Amino acid sequence: MQTRNKIMEDISQLMTNAMGVAQGAKEEAETAMKSLMDRWLADRDFVTRDEFEAVRAMAQKAREENEALKARIAALEAKG
Repeated sequence: MQTRNKIMEDISQLMTNAMGVAQGAKEEAETAMKSLMDRWLADRDFVTRDEFEAVRAMAQKAREENEALKARIAALEAKG
């Protein structure tokens, strides 16, 4: 009976160790994938949100100025 308990303890310890190895492999794979994604994103020429918003505001202002100029031209052409 004692031998059977020892075998069960050994199997239990083996399973516990296997789970630890699997967890470590999972964490290592996640770290590697995150590193790969970080490098991939760094290689791309993405703009920051602040830069995007600044360009968007400039484009909106240019559109508004363009509409105002169109209105002025139309008024001048109507007079002439």
